[in-house]
Amino acid sequence: MRIIDVCEITQPIASPIRNAYIDFTKMTTSLVAVVTDVVRDGRRVVGYGFNSNGRYGQGGLIRERFRGRILEAAPQTLLNEAGDNLCPHRIWATMMSNEKPGGHGERSVAVGTLDMAIWDATAKIAGKPLFRLLAESQGKEANPRVFVYAAGGYYYPGKDNSQLCAEMRSYLDRGYNVVKMKIGGASIEEDRGRIEAVLKEIGSQAQLAVDANGRFDLETAIAYAKMLRDYPLFWYEEAGDPLDYALQASLSEFYPGPMATGENLFSHLDARNLLRYGGMRPDRDWLQFDCALSYGLVEYLRTLEELKKFGWSPSRCVPHGGHQMSLNIAAGLGLGGNESYPDLFQPYGGFPDSVKVENGHIVMPELPGIGFEGKSDLIKVMRELAE
Repeated sequence: MRIIDVCEITQPIASPIRNAYIDFTKMTTSLVAVVTDVVRDGRRVVGYGFNSNGRYGQGGLIRERFRGRILEAAPQTLLNEAGDNLCPHRIWATMMSNEKPGGHGERSVAVGTLDMAIWDATAKIAGKPLFRLLAESQGKEANPRVFVYAAGGYYYPGKDNSQLCAEMRSYLDRGYNVVKMKIGGASIEEDRGRIEAVLKEIGSQAQLAVDANGRFDLETAIAYAKMLRDYPLFWYEEAGDPLDYALQASLSEFYPGPMATGENLFSHLDARNLLRYGGMRPDRDWLQFDCALSYGLVEYLRTLEELKKFGWSPSRCVPHGGHQMSLNIAAGLGLGGNESYPDLFQPYGGFPDSVKVENGHIVMPELPGIGFEGKSDLIKVMRELAE
């Protein structure tokens, strides 16, 4: 049993939308395939992965550094102790050999992308959905029912409040009961009007979360906090720079409601610093670490261990990214749910074709691996790369 190839292609996921910090007109993603010599049900096992939106494709790092380390390693060093499957932890260690600690930069995204494909292949070789494989590894029962919320509400040329409300209504019509919109890309008064329009539209049918994408300095973050506390929001997300823990800690003095952050932290040590210095409150706040951007599931397991040390439950984690990898982690390891992009970043966002949202939850299908084969538009693109 061995890995015989690692393939990568950088593809556009461009859109004219913008948040408070960036636009997506030139956004790309890396699609990778980890090809094995194992055959299941008459088909060669290939694991697939891609990086989350908001970070560009990592083709250079994947092809020039990490691919070679995997393919040049002795095959048996990448297997589990029984020798009957891949070992994602050993492969991760191989990828990270000769890498200095700290200064994560873009390599955390490259490794996270490959890690996704490795776990997909591992679960396919085992003949199990990844979420069940993860639950078994923890000696737990998997819960296939996962909370999901609809992320959108981006700024868009010519988009007024009526169009914003129509977008949010469409999410409710598709079964969501928590929706999210962007703030910080307009004046505070304009954003207030946008928030009030959406709250009037969704009424008691849903809750609203808002996301500033790290745009604010402390003064502006506090000004928004004072405005936002007038409304019953699901959370106030990423007010300032993700590494400005003092800013995040200061906000709790002005905003008693739930806050969320973490999608742009890329290691378990970053997570530790957030919990030490960021003033996050385990009884109400949410953590949004995204394995596809932060060295993958192998590192995410270390992050969950850090949370435990600080008295946090995994159920306070709702990862960023809207991808099926985090859905599997949520179902297998008891996270609080997952982000979803019903209309954006296709074909990478969303769920398998058979999955429907009901009362803000989905039920994981019993598909081997991550379940990409159940999403027809996505698996078509994936198979073009490696099958």
